[in-house]
Amino acid sequence: MSTSTLQSHLSVLESSVRSHATRPVFRMPVVNKETSRISEWATITYAQFHQDVELYARYWTSVLSADGIATGSIIGLWLGGVAYTDVLHIYGLSRAGYIPQMFSLRLPNPVVIFELLQKAGARALVCEPSFGADLSGCPVLTYSAIQVREQDAADVTLPPLRTDYSAADLVFVFHTSGSTSGSPKLVPCNRRWLDSIVTKSNQMGQVRSTRGQDVTVAMGSMCHIAQTFTLIGSLYHGSCTIQPTSVAFSSEELLDMITRCGLNRLKQFATFLGHHLRNSKTNPKLLQALVQLDEVVYSGLALGRDEEAWAFQNGVNLQNLFGSTEVGAMLVSIGGKGQDAPLFVPLEGTSYSFFPIESEDKPSTSTAAYQSSTGRLLELVILSESNDCPDVSLRNADGHFHTGDLFLEIEAGKYLSRGRKDDWIKSENSLRCDTKSIEDNVRATCSELVFECIVVGNGRSSPALFIEASEKCTMDAEKFKKEIIRRTRQFHSRRYIHERITSTKYVVVVERGTLPRTATKGNVRRQAVESQYKELLDGIYGTVPNY
Repeated sequence: MSTSTLQSHLSVLESSVRSHATRPVFRMPVVNKETSRISEWATITYAQFHQDVELYARYWTSVLSADGIATGSIIGLWLGGVAYTDVLHIYGLSRAGYIPQMFSLRLPNPVVIFELLQKAGARALVCEPSFGADLSGCPVLTYSAIQVREQDAADVTLPPLRTDYSAADLVFVFHTSGSTSGSPKLVPCNRRWLDSIVTKSNQMGQVRSTRGQDVTVAMGSMCHIAQTFTLIGSLYHGSCTIQPTSVAFSSEELLDMITRCGLNRLKQFATFLGHHLRNSKTNPKLLQALVQLDEVVYSGLALGRDEEAWAFQNGVNLQNLFGSTEVGAMLVSIGGKGQDAPLFVPLEGTSYSFFPIESEDKPSTSTAAYQSSTGRLLELVILSESNDCPDVSLRNADGHFHTGDLFLEIEAGKYLSRGRKDDWIKSENSLRCDTKSIEDNVRATCSELVFECIVVGNGRSSPALFIEASEKCTMDAEKFKKEIIRRTRQFHSRRYIHERITSTKYVVVVERGTLPRTATKGNVRRQAVESQYKELLDGIYGTVPNY
């Protein structure tokens, strides 16, 4: 691949501003402080966005160079990732020639961030001031993520956008959305990978509207790959992105975006889309609005079966986009009204394979109708020759990236998702949680108290711990649960918020031998625990999950 042909988020913006300068690129809510309602949706054009990115680039060029931080350095960004200025800091630092290392608000412990900065070789950290984080122990220079004004930027002339990058040059550093050994993993992203992201987002962002410009809504934080991917696709096609008041915006706000902003493509994580679909069962106006959308794409988790069936029965143009932090989007469901609507196919231009695995668990009866003749579980593997194959540090010994995601091949080249082969679950906002590390910590710190334990909570706001107490445990249940929380507190202090168990509310003690186990090895079955104790879990969380 010629280096001059490598695409990036910045080259996409440069091209789009030439073609769509006066089009809206963002619509931002203006909330009336007295009524707490949206009074209007402000418009930012492509020309204004491009101008603002250049302003932020000039600011960071001036500030960082004055402190001796050369271009090409990694700069940490600890931001919420949902504000317009967050996008400007990310794109501005890139335009200035730096490499953003992005952290989410969901990393509550600065010590973990400091360690990740050092692992990546970062030279500075830019932090959202409203977080109020104690940065006194930070090993690199720290800066505030201010709202940059023209007078803040020195008289700096930016060089033309570079095109002479190598395919192996680093461009972003993301992090896995779950912790391993007390810390997320670095996900280094090079130019070859980013070029593939542009190609895939171009494919998914193809214009759907017959009335003019496509209008979509932000899925989440720009510190995560989902919104980074989605925004690139929108920019590529001159589309507009609405910034909602929150990721979990209400059905009322959804209707407002459709009415006042012309939203025609809804993209959400499954948990939040499920909320709208449930509301549409009693709100004909909402159902009609969902049916009339040109596209409804969800990701992160499977929709609840009832919600998915309701959507298909009523003609909602539903599609499931399957992806990960390491690879970006990988598979997309066929959609439409046929029997194969829920089945996945790989995105075009990728090089994937599905490797057979041995599994102790048989497919559930709910998927029996979809089983192939052998019913063999297959693992999705990103081959090394695929341009979106992650950094070599994340690949297996065979040189390929093994996703851990399992499928059944129902028809030639069409796949049904069957969960994961490892010990990860996904929270309600589609972030991952390593259950095994929690279980291992419980066994290590509470060995004389615990006979068996397992962590569940797929599609929930946080994990829950089920424990069978050992014969040596003589405490009553409440005292026992408090002791578990006390002994594991230090371990959980380093984890993402969505991975933590810090309240006895999420510890369930059951009789020895009552947790469902596999017939051959006697291992506790995670999915079976989720199913057997569903009503109990619904009561603990106060919500019904989407999975």
